[in-house]
Amino acid sequence: MIMKRSLAGVTHAIATAGCLLWLLVFTGIGSPPDAQAEIRLPHVFGSHMVLQRDKPLIIWGWATPGESVTVQLGTASRTAQANDRGEWKVVLPAMKAGGPYTLTVSGSSTVKYADVMIGEVWLCSGQSNMEFGIGRGNNAQAEIAAANHPGIRLLMVENRWTPLPQSDMEGAWKVCTPQTVAEGGWNGFSAVGYFFGRELNQKLGVAIGLIEADWGGTCIQSWTPPEGFAAVPALKQEYEQVQMGDPKTDVHQERLQQTLDQYQHWLQDARRAMAAKELVPAVPAYPAGLLPPQDLQNATALYNGMIYPLEPFPLRGVIWYQGENNESDGMVYAERMRALVAGWRERWNEGEFPFYFVQIAPYNYGDDPEKLARLWEAQTVAADTIPRAAMAVVNDIGNLKDIHPTDKQDVGHRLALLALAKTYGQKNLVCSGPTFKSMTIDGETLRVKFDHAGGGLASRDGKPLDWFELIDADAGGFVKADARIAGDSVVLSAPGVKHPVAMRFAWSGLAEPNLMNGEGLPAGAFRAGDLPKRDWLGRNVPEAKDYQLVYDLDLTKLGPSIHYDVDNHQNIRRPFDRIAYFVELRDEDWNTRDLYVSLDAFTDDPGKIGVPVFGSGAHFQQNVTNLDVYSNVKGIVTGAGLNGGNIEFWPNNYAPQNSAKVPHASGDVFDFGDQPTDPVDGYGSMQVHNHDARQTLFAINHWREGAHADVGIGNQSTNNPDWTFAGNAGGIQAMRLRVFVHFR
Repeated sequence: MIMKRSLAGVTHAIATAGCLLWLLVFTGIGSPPDAQAEIRLPHVFGSHMVLQRDKPLIIWGWATPGESVTVQLGTASRTAQANDRGEWKVVLPAMKAGGPYTLTVSGSSTVKYADVMIGEVWLCSGQSNMEFGIGRGNNAQAEIAAANHPGIRLLMVENRWTPLPQSDMEGAWKVCTPQTVAEGGWNGFSAVGYFFGRELNQKLGVAIGLIEADWGGTCIQSWTPPEGFAAVPALKQEYEQVQMGDPKTDVHQERLQQTLDQYQHWLQDARRAMAAKELVPAVPAYPAGLLPPQDLQNATALYNGMIYPLEPFPLRGVIWYQGENNESDGMVYAERMRALVAGWRERWNEGEFPFYFVQIAPYNYGDDPEKLARLWEAQTVAADTIPRAAMAVVNDIGNLKDIHPTDKQDVGHRLALLALAKTYGQKNLVCSGPTFKSMTIDGETLRVKFDHAGGGLASRDGKPLDWFELIDADAGGFVKADARIAGDSVVLSAPGVKHPVAMRFAWSGLAEPNLMNGEGLPAGAFRAGDLPKRDWLGRNVPEAKDYQLVYDLDLTKLGPSIHYDVDNHQNIRRPFDRIAYFVELRDEDWNTRDLYVSLDAFTDDPGKIGVPVFGSGAHFQQNVTNLDVYSNVKGIVTGAGLNGGNIEFWPNNYAPQNSAKVPHASGDVFDFGDQPTDPVDGYGSMQVHNHDARQTLFAINHWREGAHADVGIGNQSTNNPDWTFAGNAGGIQAMRLRVFVHFR
């Protein structure tokens, strides 16, 4: 037995040592340059490549340490000396568009790249909709057959994620032909990239170099360098994680030293135990935070393997199509976009090069349809706030049943419009669909004014404008609006909305709206106005003014511990005779479900009238009297002085057996007559019922599970009437519980 435990400890030690050895391999520690090495350049250079015009041309590579290397392109020539790691770099002067040239790199050996063009270079990156090859799209065979463009050059970066930055990648420049454009990748070269480059080549008349570096199903964090996370305060935690996993940083070195000290102490203890023939203590675990990316989706993993090897190859700019894998991020995605763009720009050190990206296409993700609308809003914020960035809207060319719409021609065209207008300065070119400018309220109507109306606002299909919604100041949620075009504005109204205060457009992942400008470019999702702040309690419950607030709890913050937003229970020193509960639930459309119930006090301890967590000591299963019930939920029995109520407040697990013999309760399903069981600190129930009406008034169960808690007003329509096992809290946009008392 002693030997078995000792062997286990040794095995753990070997595994830990393996982690360290693995880090040494990836950082290149202990791997000096070859004594005699042929001149070598990274694969971002090659015959048929395009070098960026009008920018200094950075050429780099490897040779024997100390070797003199000369680089010549046309009449320009520069010489550099390889450092002690064998690295060299030269900067050739900027050149005008033209070619072909031969790039010659010479020293102890010679490398020559033929058919080199000077033109425009764009990086095409993102996830699957950028990776989507020309062979999968509309008119694929005809497009491939026509792809004979000697002025377009293609470089496809091999898919690879790595724990640490790599100095090179696999890939080779190719002249665009029907054969090369259909090779490799996901059925050929990026369709979006190709159609973007084809239009630039046609309109600018210069060579276009397209570098495709993309990978389907990947998140934006994986493409982001450490410098990007550092530039965005909202992503501080991710930056700290990246720093901890980087062996070059001080925080990593400090934590690693602590770990090595722990291993040293373990070795001493292990030797003493071995000498005494005692059990060897377990080897301390190697801290996971010290490891670099361990997965494709980890921060910096794809940047390390696919983007870092391209730096600092001069670029004109970037086109980007990604977001599906971050579709639940909401406004955080705008921060992630800022990090990506800031990081790439800092790494390239070329200033604020253009960054044009694609709005995620409408798609039925099958859950919350407004989740995608929130991502669109974040993309719009990114386009509006990141310098020299812009977004191509594609909500008119998607496919709700296919996350990979096949019309990539229009996507490439819209990106090209942005580049031609904003980067290349072509005049009289409309490159954007209508965008929100301002909103004014005029009685029962709202007037929404647009920029980029172009040749005038229009309906794409000739039908009335759709996907506009309004909300009233006083009641109800968002409702469909009637929309009519008035010059560069759209005037909105809706039956029953007498005091409109806010509007929204295309606020659903299923929205394929028909508003466009005269050039056929669509409007993207947005919302405007101030959402109503309604005091349902003050307007509808006269007695509420006589009650004192004890607790106020944002139910979206439910979890293992309950942290009230307001907690006055220690200030309640006078006797009280009534207790009241007010529950508010709101959905994304701003529809609210409200319920207020007051009842004769069932305890004189204000510490036991809130959520009955284990530490509160609250446990009540009893009838309650004189219920006053107010609610806007259809079917709830309302009124004053109602009897036949009962409460089920406990932290326990519980079973459906009606051991308390509550009238009308079932012994087979969870309702208003259940039986608390062990463990005491278990599932948890906070329920007020009207058993005479066979109704649950409200329920808050399983609060420790947060977004998977059970929250409801009235009977659940399916399964258990008291919401047990509903797990629905995460689907409710806003939730609030307030608890009051009435003093005697």
